[in-house]
Amino acid sequence: MKTITYKQGMDLDTILKRNDDEREDIRNAVLEIIKGVKKEGNAALLYYTQALDHCVLTHLQVTEAEIDEAFAAVPAELLDIIREAAENIRDFHEKQLETTWTYTPQPGVILGQHITPIERVGLYVPGGKATYPSTVLMDAIPALVAGVKSLVMVTPPGRDGKINPTILAVPPKLPASTKFIKSAAPRRLPPWPMARKPSKRLIRLSVPGIFMSPPLKKKFLARVDIDMIAGPSEVLIIADENANPVYAADLLSQAEHDELAMPILVTTSAELGNQVIDEVYRQISEDLSRKVIAKKSVDDYGFIFIVKDLDEAFELSNQIAPEHLELLIEHPMDSLEKVKNAGAIFMGAYTPEPLGDYFAGPNHTLPTSGTAKFSSPLGVYDYLKKSSILSYDQAALQSVYPKIAAFARCEGLDAHAKAVERRFED
Repeated sequence: MKTITYKQGMDLDTILKRNDDEREDIRNAVLEIIKGVKKEGNAALLYYTQALDHCVLTHLQVTEAEIDEAFAAVPAELLDIIREAAENIRDFHEKQLETTWTYTPQPGVILGQHITPIERVGLYVPGGKATYPSTVLMDAIPALVAGVKSLVMVTPPGRDGKINPTILAVPPKLPASTKFIKSAAPRRLPPWPMARKPSKRLIRLSVPGIFMSPPLKKKFLARVDIDMIAGPSEVLIIADENANPVYAADLLSQAEHDELAMPILVTTSAELGNQVIDEVYRQISEDLSRKVIAKKSVDDYGFIFIVKDLDEAFELSNQIAPEHLELLIEHPMDSLEKVKNAGAIFMGAYTPEPLGDYFAGPNHTLPTSGTAKFSSPLGVYDYLKKSSILSYDQAALQSVYPKIAAFARCEGLDAHAKAVERRFED
C-alpha cells in the first residue's frame, strides 16, 4: 500500500489511475462476437462458448429440472438466510416506488406524470472469479417491485455446463415469463445472449461492473437503456485516530473482488495508517482464500491518505466519489451533510460494507470510478419510466393561446403558432 500526505490541488486522477482502459483488442473482440451473434443467433452463442470458454452446451435456456436440482442442492439454512435478505431488500426498495400523480394549477387544467414499468428487462449475474446470488436479489427485486413483467436473467455456466445452484435457487418469486439463460461466452465477457437483436428482445439492460461490460453497453446505448457504465470496485474508509485498525481492514472486503479493486483509507492519524497496513497484510496472509487477488489489489491500488482533519478527509472523499464509503469516526451522522459524492455510505464501526452487499436492503449495484458525482445506486426508479400528462379545456387554452403563439413565432415556428390559433378562429 502507498502512504500519501494529502495536499489540496494534488493530481488525484494520475495517482488513482487504474489500468482498466478499454483496449482496442477487447473492443474488436466484442464487436466480432456481436456480429456473429446477430448473424448466426444461438449457433454462434454455442460456438463461442465452446471455442472461448471450453464449455460444450446443448441448450441455452435453463430447464425446470435444472432449477429443481439447484433447490435440492442448496442447504436449507442458506436458503433461509437468502430469503431473509430478500425480504430486507424488498422492504427497502418498496419505499422507492413512484405512482402516477396529477394536480390542477388552475381551473380547466390538469398536469401530472404517468408512471409505468419497463416491459422487458435483461439482468446479468456475473460469474467466473466468484458466484453472486446476491446480485440476483439486487437486480431482480427492484424490477419486480417496479412491476416489470418479463425478465431475462443471464449468468455464465461452469465448464461442466452447469450454473452454480445458489444462482438458480434464490427466493424472489419471478414472473412466469422469466427466463434463465446460460451466458455463452468466455468468462468476464458481457452477456452475449442479450446481444441478439436487443431492440426487439429487451428494453433495458442491467449489467453490474464487470471488466468487459462497458464495450457492450456503449454499443447498445442508443438502442437499449442501460444501468451504468461501471468499472472495478472501490472502497474508501474515513477513520479518525480512535478507529479500530481491525475494522479499518474492511478495505479487504473489496480488494478480494478483483485485482483492479481500489481500497483507500483516509485518516487523520499516521499511526493508525501504519497499523492498518500491518493489519491488512496480516489478514491477507492468515485468513483469505482469495489472498492472491486481494494482495494484488492492495499492492497496486491500495492507498493511505493522511489528512490534517476530518474536513480535509471529506473534501478528499468527495473528489474521489467512492463506490463504498465507510465512516469510522465518532458520531458519523453528524457528518453526513459533508458527504456529497458516494454510492453508499456506511455509518459507524458496526456498519461494515458487506452488510450492504448481502443483507441490509439498499442495493449493492453502485456507481464506480468517480461516477457517484452524477449517478445513483440501482433502484426501482431505474425500472420505471415517466410520461407527462397535459389536459386543458377550451377556456383554459383560450386564456393563454396568444402567448403560446407569440412564443412560437419568436422561434420562427409558424405552424406551432397556428396550431393553437386555429382553434379560436371565427
